[in-house]
Amino acid sequence: MNGREQSPGSGAKKDLTELKLFVDDDLCRAFQRCVWIQVNETGRTRQEIMREVVHDFLVKHGC
Repeated sequence: MNGREQSPGSGAKKDLTELKLFVDDDLCRAFQRCVWIQVNETGRTRQEIMREVVHDFLVKHGC
């Protein structure tokens, strides 16, 4: 796999690119837990949640 995949779900599909981050184990577990909780509470996909988290981070920091 080249790090790119199609997002699942109905409607227009967007190309996604894998982003690797190196963080402490605690942060990784917290991120995975946060995504899992949001997926289960909202019914959205992991990709949608991850896209939103990254988007919010970039907006917060003016990127």
